[in-house]
Formats: sequence, C-alpha cells, structure tokens
Amino acid sequence: MIKFTNSQLFGEHKNICVSRPRRFGKSIAANMLVAYYSRGCDSKELFEKFKIAEDAGFEEHLNKYNVIHLNMQQFLGRTKTIDEMLELLTRKVTRELKREFANVTYYEEDLVSVIEEIYSQTHSFFVFIIDEWDCIFRVKGNDTDAQKIYLNFLRDLLKNQPYCVLAYMTGILPIKKYGEHSALNMFDEYSMTNQRELAEFTGFTEQEVQELCPAYDMPYEKMKQWYDGYDLKGIQIYNPRSVVMSLLGHDFDSYWTKTETYEALKKYIQMDMYNLKELVTKLIAGSSVAINPDKFQNDMTTFASADDVLTLLVHLGYLTYDFDTRTVHIPNQEVQKEFINCIEDGGWEPVMDAIRKSIERMPIAPV
Repeated sequence: MIKFTNSQLFGEHKNICVSRPRRFGKSIAANMLVAYYSRGCDSKELFEKFKIAEDAGFEEHLNKYNVIHLNMQQFLGRTKTIDEMLELLTRKVTRELKREFANVTYYEEDLVSVIEEIYSQTHSFFVFIIDEWDCIFRVKGNDTDAQKIYLNFLRDLLKNQPYCVLAYMTGILPIKKYGEHSALNMFDEYSMTNQRELAEFTGFTEQEVQELCPAYDMPYEKMKQWYDGYDLKGIQIYNPRSVVMSLLGHDFDSYWTKTETYEALKKYIQMDMYNLKELVTKLIAGSSVAINPDKFQNDMTTFASADDVLTLLVHLGYLTYDFDTRTVHIPNQEVQKEFINCIEDGGWEPVMDAIRKSIERMPIAPV
C-alpha cells in the first residue's frame, strides 16, 4: 500500500479517498502512512523488516514530509456547528504550524494562507491524512448547508495546491455529490463498489487467513463460512475485525456486527418502499440482486430507488458488490445472521416462514 501511495506523490492522482465499512482498518492504514511519511519521527526500524523496505522508493520518501493528520470526528464531537468545527480545526492546526515554522512571516490567519506562506518561504511539502472525513454526512445528514461549507473548506485546502503532495482521506461513504458535480472532484475514489488497486488491502486476503488459521489452531473452512465473502474484483476479502476477534477468542461469533447497533441495518431494510421487502427476502435466501450503484448520492438520507438503499448497505458492509455482474449479495454467515435478527418480528413473519422452508437450499450455512 505504501508503494502505491508513493507512486502517486506529486502526481495528478495524489488525492485519494478510501471508503470502507467500520472496523475495516481505515484508521490503522492512515496511522501507518503518518508514521511512514512524517518527518517528525524516525520510523525506519518500524518498517525495515517488511516488504516495503525492499522497494526502491522506500528511503526516498521515508520521514521526508510535513504531515497534517486530522480526525474529523474529534473536531465535530467538540463543537455544535460546522463553523465552530472548522474554526477549532483552523486554530489548532495553525498554532502548531506557527510553532514548527517560527521563522516564517505570516500575513493572514486562515489555515490555507498560513500553509501557503510556509510553502512560499521554505518550500516545504505537506502530506494530508484525513480520517473520518465523512462524519459530517453521517451526523448532520440533513444539513446540506453545513455539508457544502465543509466540502468547500476541503476543496480550498487541497485542490490545486502546490504544497500538497498527497491527500489521503478515509471514511465510510464515498465523496458526496451535489447535482452533477462534486466540490472534491480531484479525488480518485476507492470504495466498496470498486477498491481498484487497493482491493487486497481492504481486509484479510484468503492466503493470509489460510496462514493464520493453523497458527491459532482454528478451522479454515469455518472461518471462511463466517467472515469471507467481500468480493472486490476477483479478490476475496475477509472481515478483518471479525477474523482477529475469532482467532483471539478461539470461537465464531458476530463480532463485527456487534460494533454497530443492529438498528442501523434495520432502519434501511424495513423501509416500506421500492419493493425492498421482496429484495431483502431474496438476499436472505442466498440470491443475488442486480443494482445500479452509479446514481447513489453518497449520503445516508437521499434515496430515490432500491438501488440507492442497497448501495448504501454495500458501503456499510452489510452487502458485497460484484463489479462484473453488477449484483449484490449477503457476504457471509455473520452478516446473514444480522439480517435475520432484523426481520424476526415487525410484519416479516411470512418472510421468516419462507426462509425456514428454503434454509436447506441456502449457499450460506444455516445460522
């Protein structure tokens, strides 16, 4: 993964937005990049035992850049409005920058101007690592004015700025669309509908799980049954959170779904529109459902069809998307169990009866 981000430095594709479900290692990957690029630490010993150390560009970029690492959830959680959030972020980051670059003359107080002066007077380059970038769209889902202010802030900070040599953002949702355009259209997107070059880094690969299972005396086939199933353009990905917890606990349980209230799934599959009940019934019974993910507006409130709802469930990790067939299905037994928990009551009795009658034909093992 570091080899890939190194190849994007300074180039036209230096802006990368990676969206994955919760507990799929987004923050770990972001922290790894901070440790590798930041000139504020010496991390050679940390990385030199890994494969990346054999790459020709390893030492060229190791600890060579000023890294601005932002967790947007932390700023949002401490403020009430988007203006307060961005003011707090600007104040804290500019204070740290001025302390680090004390010899620079500053003429303006806003964050972009401060970084521009640092770049102009010292020719210092910056790497931006932004975690939980999409928290605004999850917490303030209906506040379109706040969302636009936030997107414009990121655009002004990152777009066409010579000081930025890499911007790496992580979140659950792809970049929000407004009409036909996006304020952050300079970003290359790597989402659960197409992880592209980053597919193998989305979770544990089949080979990795095959190696881990005997080391922890755990049966591989059962691990596959419970936690495999995320099909990313031919690469089978296992839920990393669940695999780790299963190996450490030496059992099989719904570990990933316990990190989210099941109400998050229940809210969407019980929407009384778009023929969702019939489609969800097919999914629980083991079938695939065709969708068009391209019209999804990349938020959690704007739905115009069943495609939009099912696409959201792909980004949340409750469904997996087959890029070639443009279909979705429930990835594994862990997630299937969560679907069934959501429909055991509340008017789904005929569906439960149908599921019980067809359980022996299900490709996923019964729960």
